[in-house]
Amino acid sequence: MRKDTFKHSIKQGFAGLFHICKEELRLCFKDEGVLIFFILVPLAYPLIYAFIYTNEVVRDVPAAVVDADNSSLSREFIRMVDASPDVKVQSHCADMEEAKTLLKETKAYGIVYIPESFSKDIAKGEQTHVSIYCDMSGILYYKALLLANTEASLNMNKAIQIKRLGNTTEREDEIGTAPISYEAISLFNPQDGFACFLIPAVLILIIQQTLLLGIGLSAGTARENNRFHNLIPNSRHYNGTFRIILGKSFAYLLIYAVMSSYILCAVPKIFHLVQIAQAGTLFAFILPYLLACIFFAMTCSTFVRQRELCMMLFVFTSIPLLFISGISWPGASVPKFWEVVSWIFPSTFGINGYIRINTMGATLHEVLPEYRALWLQTGIYFITTFLVYRHHILISRLHALKRLYNYRLKHKKTNH
Repeated sequence: MRKDTFKHSIKQGFAGLFHICKEELRLCFKDEGVLIFFILVPLAYPLIYAFIYTNEVVRDVPAAVVDADNSSLSREFIRMVDASPDVKVQSHCADMEEAKTLLKETKAYGIVYIPESFSKDIAKGEQTHVSIYCDMSGILYYKALLLANTEASLNMNKAIQIKRLGNTTEREDEIGTAPISYEAISLFNPQDGFACFLIPAVLILIIQQTLLLGIGLSAGTARENNRFHNLIPNSRHYNGTFRIILGKSFAYLLIYAVMSSYILCAVPKIFHLVQIAQAGTLFAFILPYLLACIFFAMTCSTFVRQRELCMMLFVFTSIPLLFISGISWPGASVPKFWEVVSWIFPSTFGINGYIRINTMGATLHEVLPEYRALWLQTGIYFITTFLVYRHHILISRLHALKRLYNYRLKHKKTNH
């Protein structure tokens, strides 16, 4: 008899769990706002970000040239700068004032100034200087101008050195100008581009933020539709805190199993970003990240009392979370206080782990600190979700008892 009762309880528990999951999925796809955050934003945002940075690096930065020397050597230097893919000589100016005007009008983003003594100094065997002035509102403009002028100066230096050495063979010229040969190789970002550097971090952050917004919006809607503003609906199926949490979280996990596959696998492939992760390693790492994000979002959703409140609570955190993750700004330079604050959010460990797995080809063993941290967050946020949901269930039951007491009191007075 006890065995049959136990089997019936298990069967009833699973039936209730799947009912909650099915109901949560129905509510998600019925609510246009939740549908936008769960489907439309994860579909569109990665494409928008990747399209913005699809060129990887800045090319043909407009520059103004002030050639005070106006010699064949200075003109050759200007041609070498203009021939680089990074800089385009927009105009030749008579003086610095004219060039500054172009800079103020954003018709040029940098100035190359060649002094009057440029060719004379070289002819006398003395060192000369070329000055670069750049609009520092865009660091990438400065990088492009500096690289183009550095390459031009190195090539010109090499040509002058060969001329003065007076060697008879090309091999002697090669050894004389470069006794030690070197080759620069960019590890994990062969294009030296912005997309390979930033997009993987943004993709991981999109998963966390859309879950926060979608679950928060759903919680706010549930409270608005409930006359007592309870998070948990009054239904016989919504019995048992574990059942409610597992049912809801399983619904979110089903949706984001599909969305995260698209975000983390399809988008990098579409835009030819670096992608050298092993499928098994990536799946094993993303699972605790999704669970940590889901339970974190469910915990935070209990603070959302109105439907629109989640926008004010969560949207503004995206940029700060990207900075304190240690990707857009070096982690070693992040102040200790903000480093500790970053441990609260699953995105910090998710971003660092995903980049090492996907971009650097790390194994699961090599990202164990991040992997363990995500499972720890999963456990902690499951407990916090349990506590806050348990609190709401108790409040819901108190409201139910109060209604029953009032009904009986009213019924008793009517009979009298």
